Amino acid sequence: MIERWWRDAVLYQVYPRSFADANGDGIGDLAGVAQRLEYLEWLGIDAIWLNPVHPSPNVDWGYDVSDYTGIHPDLGTLEDLARLVAEAGARGIRILLDLVPNHSSDRHPWFRERPDFYVWADEIPNNWESIFGGGSAWTFDDERGRYYLHNFAPQQPDLNWWNPEVAPEFERILRFWFDRGVAGFRIDVAHAIFKDRELRDDPVIPGLGMRRRYSMFRPETHGILRDWRALAGTYDPPRLLLGEAYSLDVEQWAGYFGDGDQLDLAFAFMLTHADLDAEQMRGAVADVEAALPANAWPCWAGSNHDIGRLATRWAGGDDARTRCALMMLLTLRGTPCLYYGDELALTSGDVTAERIVDCATPSRDPGRTPMPWTPGGGWTDPWLPLTETSRNVEAQRADSDSTLHFTRHLIALRRRIPALRSGRYQEIAAPEGAWAWRRGDDALVALNLGDDPVEIGAIDGSIALSTNRSREGENISGNLTLAPSEGMIVVAKA
Repeated sequence: MIERWWRDAVLYQVYPRSFADANGDGIGDLAGVAQRLEYLEWLGIDAIWLNPVHPSPNVDWGYDVSDYTGIHPDLGTLEDLARLVAEAGARGIRILLDLVPNHSSDRHPWFRERPDFYVWADEIPNNWESIFGGGSAWTFDDERGRYYLHNFAPQQPDLNWWNPEVAPEFERILRFWFDRGVAGFRIDVAHAIFKDRELRDDPVIPGLGMRRRYSMFRPETHGILRDWRALAGTYDPPRLLLGEAYSLDVEQWAGYFGDGDQLDLAFAFMLTHADLDAEQMRGAVADVEAALPANAWPCWAGSNHDIGRLATRWAGGDDARTRCALMMLLTLRGTPCLYYGDELALTSGDVTAERIVDCATPSRDPGRTPMPWTPGGGWTDPWLPLTETSRNVEAQRADSDSTLHFTRHLIALRRRIPALRSGRYQEIAAPEGAWAWRRGDDALVALNLGDDPVEIGAIDGSIALSTNRSREGENISGNLTLAPSEGMIVVAKA
């Protein structure tokens, strides 16, 4: 059903500066993404989410937007984006952009020309703290003689959504990009658009710290999401709204779907923040399944530009455990989103102190290092260091036993077997250290995330994909034995 194409899709996050460099200046660009569409089509990707591509002073590398309807000259032009949308579309790949509605750059003309678009106070009114490095979320502006709010960096003033003129500006921005064929948006900090009108203190709970009750998570935000969903629905096909509704409270998170009238997808960070541990992950998925409103659809990710790479964080650089993580992400009920390099089991890069460019502490740069295309990297003097290239596209594409080929086969299997995309999720009994579930009536996924071999009983079917690739095609009737860090997909016999 084209209106909900994202339910069957595999999304792929591209950090533009680090993906592919077409002009050799060391900075990835839109033309570079276009040059790699053949690779992404071969891999089986359905849509690309681009981190911000707009003009920006790059204090927070694009998340401090100075022009919401332009393209940063480092990355290309509006014509380059139009070409990318068209060429990706010809390959059946959609393009999503990043929308940053919580704040702009202090270099955006609005900050000086329309100060009423921002949140101001004559004195620091509350205890709100900046997420980037702590300290007060209020900074004094010499020109205005007042304090302005910034939940992130001081150069990222928060917008005042209580001003009725802000919402029409963002509707204009959405229409600008929707009219140019963009398939939708990932919405940055979708939970924080509105602030408490009275600017009340956030509660501080002993031992737990600040609870962001008034600086974020305000109920008025749901009205904006409903308006955007209605706007997205006026297009054919409807445009996608994918939210970064960053709450680990599953009930609060689930509220951002509304009654099917708010977000289409929302990242389920409850899983992302779990260890690669059967009990933790099983519990996180069960909580999400229980909290989801009827017909709502989660989005699963193990890596992104903020949290780093799953091959390091979850798997400690181990390829077998990384394959287990990829098998999990691509077979749970929901839409998976891979971060560039996940398919290679790419680990976090080595960024020395003198090379750090991130404004946040700790630095997120190790998770943003360039994509290694060749054994030598395929870059000239890249903007972030590329020091380890043993996991690269050229070598893995030539090796049928590589993690890249494993990921490609996994995506193809997901596409071929409807139960792996749309079948119900049903957890089944598994020994300690293992996690197993059925998708519909035709597929079973079993992962051994423990240190000892396990057996999962009452299995009848054929092994369609194995993380070690050696047992594929084997028929199982009875117990399925899994070695440590091994995963398998068993499908009903034809």
